[in-house]
Amino acid sequence: MLIKWFYLTELLITKNFWKVLVDKLKSVLITGIAPGSYFLLFVSCCFLFFSCRERKKYHDAAKVEIVDSNSDAVNDILLFQAGMNEEFKDPETSPLPDRYRANFSALDFFTPDTNYRVKAKLVRTPEALPFLMPTTTSRTSEEVVYGIVHFSLNGSEHQLEVYKSKNPENDGEDRLFLPFLDDTNGNETYTGGRYLDLSIPNGDTLVIDFNRAYNPYCAYNKKYSCPIVPKVNRLHTKVRAGVKAFGKH
Repeated sequence: MLIKWFYLTELLITKNFWKVLVDKLKSVLITGIAPGSYFLLFVSCCFLFFSCRERKKYHDAAKVEIVDSNSDAVNDILLFQAGMNEEFKDPETSPLPDRYRANFSALDFFTPDTNYRVKAKLVRTPEALPFLMPTTTSRTSEEVVYGIVHFSLNGSEHQLEVYKSKNPENDGEDRLFLPFLDDTNGNETYTGGRYLDLSIPNGDTLVIDFNRAYNPYCAYNKKYSCPIVPKVNRLHTKVRAGVKAFGKH
């Protein structure tokens, strides 16, 4: 019995498991160890060997689960994307013309990236006067600069104006509108820039998640009237987050 466990130990600590096992089987034929006894030893070795392999597999799986400390934020982004896709599939809410919606499956998004989820300082501008923001049609939208947000992105400092509609019946009392341009426009993203919806914070900080950036409806259908992004709201960097340019498949 002691010999059997010596074999077992040697087999388990040896990297070349199968070569050693074959050598031991050869020795059985020479030394005359009972085949039935060695069969039990063989089964035990295999069980322990594969059990160790499975335990290592589970350790690897657990390690993967805890790598992403921002999993909640990523899940929120994925839910946002799923919600947009459902909106675009629904004929009651979709801006897509029928000829595009018929074959629509999903919008093209950048991979969720929490580096584009930034904390910004909001400097309110209570003295700002309302102005008429031009749109892609003859219509204008009455807005006021609610404040300026300051934040870091891609290693640089940036600032953007945020607007509040003078018609809260359409947008809600606590809604802020953040249209922006960046260096992906005309290539990976819509030429006219993208929009973000924000809520008025209680304090002077808010979170801007560029993963939630969406296209104006006129990017999908020319019948819509969309506010034109003010030139002051250009970011001199690539915002590779949010929805991409629409491909008419």
